[in-house]
Amino acid sequence: MSINTAVVLAAGEGKRLRPLTTNRPKPMLPAANRPVLEYVLDALVDAGIEDIHIVVGYRHERIQSHFGPTYRDRPLTYHEQDKQLGSGHALLAARDAISDDVLVVNGDEVVTAGIVDDVVDGHGANDACTLAVSEEEQAARFGAVRLDGETVVELVERPSEGTYRLFNVGVYAIDPSFLPLLETARGDAGELALTDGIAAVAERGDHVRGVRVDGLYSKVAYPWDLPALTVSLLASGRIDERETEPGVYVADSATVADSATLYGPVVVGEDALIEPGAVVGPDAAIGRNVTVESSAVVRRSVLDVGVRVGANATLVDSVAGEAVRIGVGAAAPGGMAEVRIGDRVHDERLGGVFADRAELGGGATVTPGVLVGPGAVVDPGVTLRRNVPEDAEVRG
Repeated sequence: MSINTAVVLAAGEGKRLRPLTTNRPKPMLPAANRPVLEYVLDALVDAGIEDIHIVVGYRHERIQSHFGPTYRDRPLTYHEQDKQLGSGHALLAARDAISDDVLVVNGDEVVTAGIVDDVVDGHGANDACTLAVSEEEQAARFGAVRLDGETVVELVERPSEGTYRLFNVGVYAIDPSFLPLLETARGDAGELALTDGIAAVAERGDHVRGVRVDGLYSKVAYPWDLPALTVSLLASGRIDERETEPGVYVADSATVADSATLYGPVVVGEDALIEPGAVVGPDAAIGRNVTVESSAVVRRSVLDVGVRVGANATLVDSVAGEAVRIGVGAAAPGGMAEVRIGDRVHDERLGGVFADRAELGGGATVTPGVLVGPGAVVDPGVTLRRNVPEDAEVRG
């Protein structure tokens, strides 16, 4: 089947990614120096999709001002979801654009054109919905799927029990007849997830097809997903900057001192400055206008636009949002941590997470897994052991 239109769901806030999403929607978070949403649009364009619609909502101006009316010569049409009431509700915001079979893709998941092609090729005239599925030991962390042959017989969003090996990748092809039934489906707390509609379609007896796919897939749901995604993108070579030596990507406008060391895989963005003696990488993404001062160490970390890392500072397994300041000799050493997200504690590999404009004073130390809110200031010499809210000051 030929499909020429896609709807990208990019309206979500990303509450589990706070404080990084305080000032931007999660599809605009950085992955190897590019917004996650760019990789989604690249996959669609590379798969031959001509007509792209993006459903926006939370902080929608960040998406619209970045991408504008076109992307790689494809027109972009924006639809606003006025309230963030789930992915199904978001799709209905674009229903006026759907008159034939259409692709639906989550805007916070990096996928490849090959995955998109597989879903399009697998979608038949008798399928109400076709979705990409892949095998993963931790499938229950995502939307879990159970198949009978190629037929979806169970679809569970983050199941609390049961054993699942297949997960929902987040790339769908749907028939327009799917939309009326989607309107009648309702999940918890009045929200409408796309998976609720798919489950309702299957229960009615319409055919829902599962297509097994391979290729790079990564969902951004928690702060530790950003360093992990950067590792995957660097390993696959999906980097815009020029490769100056194997696994080392450096923008032409960046400046790297002769005595600095870049351990690949690593990417250094436009107008970045790596000073003498600094050690960057492996698995690090240094964004545009970032400065890594002399003898600083940055490893397996993501630094967004305008970050400054002071001399002799250390960042490992960390994420820094826009215009973050890390003081001289400060340290976020990384490693396994108990990370508190809302009312849950997760055991994950994570250093410090610094939201936009946060400042970590000279000589301060951040224990693994601590989240520092936007605009927060941590005084010099402090040992930080708990999360810091937005605009707070932690005194020494």
